[in-house]
Amino acid sequence: MKTATSNRFRRLPKTYDGLVAMLPPRPIHDDVDLANATEMIDRLAGFDLNADQEDYLDALSTFVEAYESERFPIDDSQITPAEALAGLLTEHDMNASDLGRLLGNRTLGAAILSGQRSLSKANIKKLAEHFKVEPGLFL
Repeated sequence: MKTATSNRFRRLPKTYDGLVAMLPPRPIHDDVDLANATEMIDRLAGFDLNADQEDYLDALSTFVEAYESERFPIDDSQITPAEALAGLLTEHDMNASDLGRLLGNRTLGAAILSGQRSLSKANIKKLAEHFKVEPGLFL
């Protein structure tokens, strides 16, 4: 079944040059630049990208991250690893079972979220890669 989102992705160029022609990856200076970059990121995220599309998404994401961290700094010193994980799960519409499947053991998600089990180094690495965050968030 085709969705509007998948149709929007299919219409995107497959080459880096084609994507740059649509929206050049450049430093973000205001909320309009941010909205344009975020829209393009949303169009690319969640799809099986080729190398050019991945490079473009990485460049665009770097500029968005730099702008947001400067404009909207977050003091995460008070956030516990469990709170960070719970927030990421909510943001990605995932539950304990989804977490368990991601980590390779269906029951592990609930045990981690309830505090019965802690995250291993392998779990932290997998979560950081999946959510595209720094591993230190879970330490």
